[in-house]
Amino acid sequence: MKAPAKKPENRYINDLRRFGFSQAQVLVVRGTIVPVGLSLLFLAFVALMVGAGYTGVGEESLIIVSAAVIGGYMALNIGANDVANNMGPAVGGKVLTVMAAVAIAAVCESAGALLAGGDVVKTVAKGIIAPGDRVSVENFRYLMLSALLAAALWINLATMLSAPVSTTHAIVGGVLGAGVAAAGIDLVNWATMAKIAASWVISPLFGAAIAAMLLALIKTRVMDAENRLEAALKWVPLLIAVMASAFAAYMALKGLKKIWKPSTIEIIAFAGLSFIAALVLSRPYIARRIRSLSNEQRDINSLFDLPLIAGAALLSFAHGANDVANAVGPLAAIVSTIGDQSEIASKVSIPLWVMVIGAFGIALGLGLFGPKLIAVVGEKITRLNSPRAYCVALSSAITVLIATTLGLPVSSTHIAVGAVFGVGFLREFLENPNRRQLRPGHKLNATAEEAFNSRNARGKRRLVRRRFALSIAAAWVVTVPAAAALAATIYVVLQIP
Repeated sequence: MKAPAKKPENRYINDLRRFGFSQAQVLVVRGTIVPVGLSLLFLAFVALMVGAGYTGVGEESLIIVSAAVIGGYMALNIGANDVANNMGPAVGGKVLTVMAAVAIAAVCESAGALLAGGDVVKTVAKGIIAPGDRVSVENFRYLMLSALLAAALWINLATMLSAPVSTTHAIVGGVLGAGVAAAGIDLVNWATMAKIAASWVISPLFGAAIAAMLLALIKTRVMDAENRLEAALKWVPLLIAVMASAFAAYMALKGLKKIWKPSTIEIIAFAGLSFIAALVLSRPYIARRIRSLSNEQRDINSLFDLPLIAGAALLSFAHGANDVANAVGPLAAIVSTIGDQSEIASKVSIPLWVMVIGAFGIALGLGLFGPKLIAVVGEKITRLNSPRAYCVALSSAITVLIATTLGLPVSSTHIAVGAVFGVGFLREFLENPNRRQLRPGHKLNATAEEAFNSRNARGKRRLVRRRFALSIAAAWVVTVPAAAALAATIYVVLQIP
């Protein structure tokens, strides 16, 4: 029996489907090739720029150009992966679009790296291992080169898998593994490693605690108030002032140190004046906003939009100051050995061009590869709105600022994720959205009431995705040993004649 002919409209539908599939494939290819091509152009420019500054074809020139290119590659990966932790809350809170978040973060990350990144670079470059006389200058260069390449490769793999990992973990693990491969386990400065490891544990807990306290304050004092507008007029300017004073204190400590070296009293005074100025200026702004708002919680949430954007920008500035070390710390250590074959200097002088590679590499990596992970971090763990995202951003900023002040290369991933979990678990504790109240006049016997309470407890809707928490924890645990093993392998390969 002859098969019935296809209807013309079915043929047209199939043609449209094939056309749509082809167009989608073209967009996928273009979305991959263009960012990769621009990244290669950036790395080629880095090689040409550094090569022009170090003339000759000797081994030193080859090492310094290779280290600069790998440092730029590492910076691209930091921008693609780690910056998502800073801007994710603002995107998840529906305050910023992904592209707006990328633009703000690129500017602030670059500014933080160039203005305030020096002290942490010294910690990563010289604090993790204590080479002394056990490692020659030549082997020290290969050690740092191996650590940098291993960390960059690991983060690149994590980014391809859409896994937000700690770039600080990666570089510290790389330096640790290459150091052990170079001269044994005794080469490691275990006192510094213990200090860094402690910060990894303390920073997420501290970030979670601050975020939870901020959210509890907003909920009890503003959202649960009978007159939310009046409560917002009182408390929102105070929160803006706290953010302003924290930023002012950090700038006095780090950002302005090249032109002003204030005493402790001057820093406190500067922060206090910033608090007062922000409070005075923000009150009229909030008062004007309130006139056009209702007492509904959704309208009150919008008052936190501008503070959230400022808090996210502050966090990006702090992240640039702190995590530029992961990109250029080993590069700075290698540069410090050029021209001196006798010993490894105890202090690292950081050339401006090294900082520029780190700053612009992070910004470019963010723009080319960061949007996907920004969306992942902002939406995977728990549902965020503007006040919750503001608490996450401000908590993360304060924690990173404290760590940068102490010269600790803490993980911004740990801090931001810890803050998001702090907000989510506080919501579960306070809101318990599936709590069912018995209807008035309805009574149950003891057995039925126990069964009801048991079902209610089991049926409580969780507001934090535990499975995602497990995947993050696994990534945190694996990153250090994986980077260390990869760096040790690369170092051994480089030693083969």
